[in-house]
Amino acid sequence: MNDQASASNCRLWTPDGFRDDFWRHSDSAEALAGNDSVILPLAAWLALDATTRRAESGRLGVALAPGDDIAAIVDMLADIPLVALAFPGFADGRSYSKAALLRQRHGYRGRLRATGQVLIDQIALMLRTGFDEFEVSHPTALARLEAGRVGGLPVHYQPAAKGAPVAAGYAWRRLPAAS
Repeated sequence: MNDQASASNCRLWTPDGFRDDFWRHSDSAEALAGNDSVILPLAAWLALDATTRRAESGRLGVALAPGDDIAAIVDMLADIPLVALAFPGFADGRSYSKAALLRQRHGYRGRLRATGQVLIDQIALMLRTGFDEFEVSHPTALARLEAGRVGGLPVHYQPAAKGAPVAAGYAWRRLPAAS
């Protein structure tokens, strides 16, 4: 397991609350010898032959670093139940773009997981860009999520992979022009 996933205070959060995590991170395909669901880095995932990827598809996820190109997995998205997108630092937003592209352009319906520096101030935007679950280790984020305080703004003027509730709406700039 990598350091981030093996941290004793790392917990899996979804919009339904905290839950047990049945996936584990591994740096090599040797982890597939067990019965666990495994998340492999892109290079290790690509190193598997296509037959192995198909045979293990129900329990084989892929982790993308910010510099990894999603084009490497686009043709195989139907066989990937979980894509983990890394946030190595709070200022690195490339995984937001990857999530939006996977959901909106490529129609990915599997689970999108945020890993790394998942901070409370970012979770609302992560949800809007298509993330389903979050590996959270930051103490403030853990405390706020445990208290049910996700945060975020109720009104948005940009579209998102997951639309705003009907009552929230968009600002005037995103409304269609009157004919």
